[in-house]
Amino acid sequence: MSDMRVPILMYHAVATDPNEATRALSVTPEAFAEQMAVLADRGLTPLTTADLAARWRSGRPLPDRPVLITFDDGYEGVHRHALPALAKHGFPATLFVSTGWLRGPYDTGGGLDTMLDWDQVRELAAAGVEIGGHSHSHPQLDQVSHATLRFELIHCKEIVTDQLGAVPASFAYPYGYSSRRVRQTVRETGYTQALAVGNGLARRAQGPYALRRVTVRRGTGIDEFERVIEGRAIARTFAKDRALTKGYAVVRGARRAGRLVSRPGG
Repeated sequence: MSDMRVPILMYHAVATDPNEATRALSVTPEAFAEQMAVLADRGLTPLTTADLAARWRSGRPLPDRPVLITFDDGYEGVHRHALPALAKHGFPATLFVSTGWLRGPYDTGGGLDTMLDWDQVRELAAAGVEIGGHSHSHPQLDQVSHATLRFELIHCKEIVTDQLGAVPASFAYPYGYSSRRVRQTVRETGYTQALAVGNGLARRAQGPYALRRVTVRRGTGIDEFERVIEGRAIARTFAKDRALTKGYAVVRGARRAGRLVSRPGG
């Protein structure tokens, strides 16, 4: 079943009262618990990002109904609210941390809401949550210089390794943005797979550095959630998101071209 399509769920904050910066991409603790119960009731089998990629790389079979549960950035509610729900069902997950946003010695002050500290990250890892990289300061990686790109990837990897005693194998692109240069550099700096957004189901043919995810947000009702995990009406569900993404891509491309033209020597 090498052409199997896998829903990779992308969460951010899990919070009762998130701030305005994270509200749209947050879910309530009650909604998250209900969504995990739906996965269990429907017989889906959660995998970590590393496990999915390793199975596809080696050709080992996937379970009948695989799903991935992933979190970006590193909000404190992942430990406070999501972990108990995951533990209730024995579900693994993947947390992609922006190391400069977490509370502790590397904190740059850029976190958008209350962030995890490293003790909490270690507790998540001990509970079966894979910890992956999400850059250090969460920039748009396809917009930065090559030196900055390498720093963001390597510094993040070194900090996670130092704090957890394990090298992160998986990466998620901040904002979902990547390019051939970014993907190549992610590979060169030692990450073995990476996730984008795309709001579509993941397939082996996408390659290990461009696996798609589907966004779960505060406005995701349980009926929509069930359609997503069943792989039904994905294009219609995320039509507005894709239109906005395409429009913003044009703006970003124009900005990038403008910077290139303004540089001395073209």
